[in-house]
Amino acid sequence: MRKHALITVSIPLLIALAVLHAAEDLTVLKPAVDGAAPGKQFELWLKNEFYQQVDRRSAEFEKMIKSQAACRAWQRERREFFLRQIGGLPERTPLKARVVGTLEGKGYRVEKIIFESRPGFHVTANLYLPASPPPWPAVLVPCGHSHDGKAVGQYQRASVLLAKHGMAAMCYDPVGQGERYQMLDLTQQRKVFEDAKHVQVPHPNVRFLCTIEHTMMGLGCALLGGNVAQYRIWDGMRVIDYLQSRKDILADKIGCTGNSGGGTETAYLMALDDRIVAAAPGCYLTTFRRLMDSKGPQDGEQNIFGQIAFGMDEADYCIMRAPKPTLICAGTRDVTFDFRGTWEVFLDAKRFYSRLGYPERIEIAAPDAPHGFTIQLRETVARWMSRWLLGKDIVIREVDALPDTLTDEQLRTYNQPDWTQEQLQCTPKGQTLLMPGERSVFQINASIAASLKKTRAAKWRGLSDDDKRKLLRETIGARSPDALPASKVETIAKIERDGCTIHKLVLTVDERLRLPALAFVPAKPTGPATLYLHGVSMTQDADGPIAALVKQGHIVLAAELRGIGETETGHDKRDYGYGRFGRDNQEIFTAYLMGKSFVGMRTEDVATWKRFLNDFAPAGAKPTELCLLAIGEAAIPAMHAAALAPDAFRTVTLRRMIPSWEAIVRATETFDQAVNVVHGALKHYDLPDLVELAGAGKVSLQESADVMGRVSGDGK
Repeated sequence: MRKHALITVSIPLLIALAVLHAAEDLTVLKPAVDGAAPGKQFELWLKNEFYQQVDRRSAEFEKMIKSQAACRAWQRERREFFLRQIGGLPERTPLKARVVGTLEGKGYRVEKIIFESRPGFHVTANLYLPASPPPWPAVLVPCGHSHDGKAVGQYQRASVLLAKHGMAAMCYDPVGQGERYQMLDLTQQRKVFEDAKHVQVPHPNVRFLCTIEHTMMGLGCALLGGNVAQYRIWDGMRVIDYLQSRKDILADKIGCTGNSGGGTETAYLMALDDRIVAAAPGCYLTTFRRLMDSKGPQDGEQNIFGQIAFGMDEADYCIMRAPKPTLICAGTRDVTFDFRGTWEVFLDAKRFYSRLGYPERIEIAAPDAPHGFTIQLRETVARWMSRWLLGKDIVIREVDALPDTLTDEQLRTYNQPDWTQEQLQCTPKGQTLLMPGERSVFQINASIAASLKKTRAAKWRGLSDDDKRKLLRETIGARSPDALPASKVETIAKIERDGCTIHKLVLTVDERLRLPALAFVPAKPTGPATLYLHGVSMTQDADGPIAALVKQGHIVLAAELRGIGETETGHDKRDYGYGRFGRDNQEIFTAYLMGKSFVGMRTEDVATWKRFLNDFAPAGAKPTELCLLAIGEAAIPAMHAAALAPDAFRTVTLRRMIPSWEAIVRATETFDQAVNVVHGALKHYDLPDLVELAGAGKVSLQESADVMGRVSGDGK
């Protein structure tokens, strides 16, 4: 393959150039009319697009609520969409359930249970059983984002309270928590998490916070066209399967309640599984508008691809199950999930239940309390479950009487556990992955990816090049060049340098988003022009490779794609360990909720800059040929742009690009790869397929990078 023409520049020359040009100001963008700094403009543009989609959903809801037939269609459409976006559900396989131990409590007992929700993939659970004679109703208690999973005091206390009032409660570890961490380090004994030096690990081989694990697993799931939520939902459904298999459980009296991440799981399960008679999601439900205004997108399983564009807000988790009994639980002082949004969710759901004729079946519990499965919520949930599962509407108290006022510290005193983590442990060594033959989420996903590779290859070969390009656009969500708005690029300043004029350019995407570029124009341009896209900044190579090309007489347009360089986002956000997904991870997941990918949006940017460069004639003559050079984050969008317009560039040089999307799925750890993820891409094609589509003879792949960002030299 031919390589882009570059000349070698010595280190002393680079240093001399850097010193010479140190005083130059190559920044382009200024604050917007509304005062937004360049580093905030892309974030605000995304939010504005997001709010427009939310408003469209609200408008459609107002139209729908007028008739029961429309309400039923609304439920059906969202259920079908939800299942499709998580990748559907796997087949039911034998549970192979075992009771591996028992504990005797005061007025209840605990069975320690382990079963396979998928072959070789175990769930660890504690089943709290009443002292009264069976059969009993049963309540699922999925855990929130607690590192110790089912051993955490507030989940023990909720389960004990239910058991003491005649209802079995099955509290189980979510994947990536408790005994089910998926990223163990067997070479090191740890006391604290790698990403949170002050938080004690639940097991010495555990590396990362559970939230990091969830999102890491989610990247591979998204590429396969699913969501890590599918694993959690299926685990919960198999818990119900297990409970219904027991003679001491009333199979038609199943409830579900959980807090925070367990509230997410409860919301998902109650929306999709009709076997759940009564539900009580806690400290999760709020509107996406309120969430965006406060914390922003949360963990991998809490972001369903395209749900905002489709018109599925969080109230719809309640609406999908109407008119089954649902109690929304929240603390009015919750700083994670805004209570104002929770109230708005309740209002939408109440109206929907009322339209169906069952307003009494949707209620809200809202104590003056912070985020958490507090004693007030535990008591209210137990009463709700008693009403709908036992037919007993009675007052239930965990303690005789609570003080008139409660501080957050006092509330925590009511969360003391009955049992230690070791006492509740179900596996021999404290982690399912240490069991012989156990498969991780990463291994299961890798197996799915391998199967997809076989099936998609034949489909890909059977498509014409035009059909392939149509499939690319649909997959990444990029518009055709004809559908893109006309390029609006203006020169705002010029700098003279060594026989070269640097044009400072601004591309207006729309009134809220502008992108910068620097056009390096030699006094006498000769040869092709180069569209130079660096994944860090347009100034990154200004004094080295770009200067060398200019000395050869080439015009070089060093342009930035949205979210790179001057418009990079995330500068003012705390990390929480999420830096490994990119500083702009929240913007990436905002776009994901909207059905957009950074790859797709940036591919459009490449096409727009290319169109501008085609017509750029600073010395009176347009360039006769274009070359494309992209590095790092810019490489995958550039690869797509070249594949979509193979006649646009004479040569295409891509540096520091990962070899394939499948490499992300196969890896048990990645770094800064969220930006490269395209939902469902591996159902249709992988990155190597694009080389031939762009023209294999013109594409040069250099300095291949692995999924941790390490460069391995020149790999063609």
